[in-house]
Amino acid sequence: MPNLAQARHLMVEQQIRPWEVLDQKVLDLLEALPREDFVPPEWRNLAYVDDFIPLPGGEVMLPPKLEARLLQALDVQDTDTALEVGTGSGYFTALLARLARHVYSVEIDPALSASAGEKLQAHGIRNVTLEVGDAARGWDRHAPYDVIAITGSLPVLPDAFRQQLSPGGRLVAIVGEAPVMEAIRVRRVGENEWSEESLFETVVPPLKNAPRPERFPL
Repeated sequence: MPNLAQARHLMVEQQIRPWEVLDQKVLDLLEALPREDFVPPEWRNLAYVDDFIPLPGGEVMLPPKLEARLLQALDVQDTDTALEVGTGSGYFTALLARLARHVYSVEIDPALSASAGEKLQAHGIRNVTLEVGDAARGWDRHAPYDVIAITGSLPVLPDAFRQQLSPGGRLVAIVGEAPVMEAIRVRRVGENEWSEESLFETVVPPLKNAPRPERFPL
């Protein structure tokens, strides 16, 4: 059996820190939270590999270094209300919950949402509201949010997400279509003003029902 605590430490030192994740709060959290408890049982021994891990229903867990970079970019504070689009395994939900005041996490697959809820409960994480639904075009039920994390890619970022940020709020999303996608961070800097920056290039599977860009006939 592999030593998973050692694997977790090596993940932080060999995958995450070299990938420009230097926020000590994020590094400490990744070292403390056992990722193996959130992966499907058959993948438990591979919880710390630098790769996607399959989830039921055709979804995936993002590689650890991707999750770490996105989490660092969100700069989550303990007063923040966060929205996560795509609960998946519940691991990124747990990371957000350890940093934020409250997390609303929306998953389109009811079975995945239920499984994530059991895992969060097992870790004593109570400041999460799990909801089942399609949030690929936004989720205004609890808006505005200080933090929005979109864990699957989107061909285009619907404007609703920008509108649902609170003043000073941060959003991370992976936008584009394979083979060209980029992770971006959006900040709301005024009532009708947002800044946007590119973080890195990557390719991840799209959210289910992700809105497609309009195609004009030739």
